[in-house]
Amino acid sequence: MNTSNLLLPSLIGLILFYGICKDVDVYSAFVEGALDGAKSALKIFPYILAIIFAINLFMQSGAEDFIEGILKPVTSLIGLPAELLSLVIVKPLSGGGSLGVFQTILDNNGPDSYVGRCASVIMGSSETIFYICAVYYGSVGISNYRYTLKVGLLSHAATILASLIICRLFFQVP
Repeated sequence: MNTSNLLLPSLIGLILFYGICKDVDVYSAFVEGALDGAKSALKIFPYILAIIFAINLFMQSGAEDFIEGILKPVTSLIGLPAELLSLVIVKPLSGGGSLGVFQTILDNNGPDSYVGRCASVIMGSSETIFYICAVYYGSVGISNYRYTLKVGLLSHAATILASLIICRLFFQVP
């Protein structure tokens, strides 16, 4: 048996043992925590539903293709392969959507291709900005997050440029 298979059960056992030693009703504490988690999930559900709807509307309406058409001349100047443009657009919107785009890139180009490696670096270095703003800020009632969006999108652009530079340095450019 692999020792990593014992890590989680050992950690749970250690937490239970510690709770018993501290004279804590572990079961009641667990149930109370689960109830708080369920309340949090219900509280953020409308925000998650709204962002999923908006992402699907964006992708299905043709807006993604329209933006790709506008950005293609700019992306060719900075050396961004055309295959990565969908990933760059979808990644700030949706983690699940970007995973689908990422999988398509890997299926079409291969994981060891330059495009596949660039896509991998971009996936690992960028964040779902709009999702975070909608869900996390919405769950705590923050409605003015315009600076977060500006900084988030600026950081997204910086990670794309840094990913392209790093991939050019470490991987063979076609």
